[in-house]
Amino acid sequence: QVQLVESGGGLVQPGGSLRLSCAASGSDGEITFAAWYRQAPGKARELLASIASGDRTYYTDSVKGRTTISRDDAKNTVFLQMNSLKPEDTAVYYCYAVIEDRRYWGLGTQVTVSS
Repeated sequence: QVQLVESGGGLVQPGGSLRLSCAASGSDGEITFAAWYRQAPGKARELLASIASGDRTYYTDSVKGRTTISRDDAKNTVFLQMNSLKPEDTAVYYCYAVIEDRRYWGLGTQVTVSS
């Protein structure tokens, strides 16, 4: 059974940084596409960044310039590095991945940006 497990969330001060990880387990298949989403209380889930084969990346305007999505294929893990964090970045962050043409979601990791 394939599982995506996010980690790296927590409490961070405004202006700080964090690195989220999303590890896929239960499959020998390669992550062919992955993305990070977030959902703040009372708001819809929004796409932040994605990475496809050939390391083609996409960033939404709200995080562009202070966010980097990357992958380690040997570990079947995807990362999200976020810098210059703001209180409005507070949300649950979710990993999404396509492995062998099937789609998977992680359970999410809470990120709280507050002083």
